Amino acid sequence: MLLTITTTHQPASDLGYLLHKHPDRCQSFDLSFGKARVFYPEVGAERCSACLLLDVDPVGMVRGRNASFALAQYVNDRPYAASSFMSVAISQVLGTALQGRCKDRPELAATPIPLSARIDVLPVRGGERFLRSVFEPLGYAVEATRYPLDERFPEWGESPYFAVTIQNTTTLADLLTHLYVLIPVFDNAKHYWIGEDEMEKLLSKGEGWLAGHPEKEEITRRYLKFQPSLFREALARLVQEEEPLEADEDDRPADKTEDALETPLS
Repeated sequence: MLLTITTTHQPASDLGYLLHKHPDRCQSFDLSFGKARVFYPEVGAERCSACLLLDVDPVGMVRGRNASFALAQYVNDRPYAASSFMSVAISQVLGTALQGRCKDRPELAATPIPLSARIDVLPVRGGERFLRSVFEPLGYAVEATRYPLDERFPEWGESPYFAVTIQNTTTLADLLTHLYVLIPVFDNAKHYWIGEDEMEKLLSKGEGWLAGHPEKEEITRRYLKFQPSLFREALARLVQEEEPLEADEDDRPADKTEDALETPLS
């Protein structure tokens, strides 16, 4: 499972400061489901790339749990497909960058710079149309290549897996936030229990962009794994966040009769 972040901001090697990971070292981190490694395959003044590589233990991950089919412990896509495991790794390994903090380059952390993120294998339930409808409203240029189920048997058709690259001039914190929230939305198979704390996490990380997103309902529904009560509460709070913006756009005087009728409604 591989995520590659690249910048052409100059000096591009400042990406090491933003990520709080030294470009000259390969660093390893133990996680509950495996191991994460951060390394830089390309470091220069004009271009710099950093990789977050996850080594997931598929057997240890499901040992002692009920599997959805008999061979699930041995036959699954979790070791290579970007999923909620990647989101957890972003928060735990790149947490300082996710929060937009940088002690050595605080002004750079708050400055939009040219960034791209490549996810080598992303399961997209909904296909390329849904992929673009999620990323493009956020300002990203999207490149997507769909993998076949098996190159040896083209008649089997296409798989739900894509190689995806998104590009935008934005802050690193915003890029990581969007990836953190949206990767599990595409995969739609979180590996942990979804409760009210997960709804609060969505509303916190979605502040400033999710309420006005044209796919906010589908993003919210998938992020909360189709739990109706959590979905309704989250969507209601998102609508409340969006309402002041809509009121500002309409400068016409409100009709008093309409106000009287609308007041009792929630």
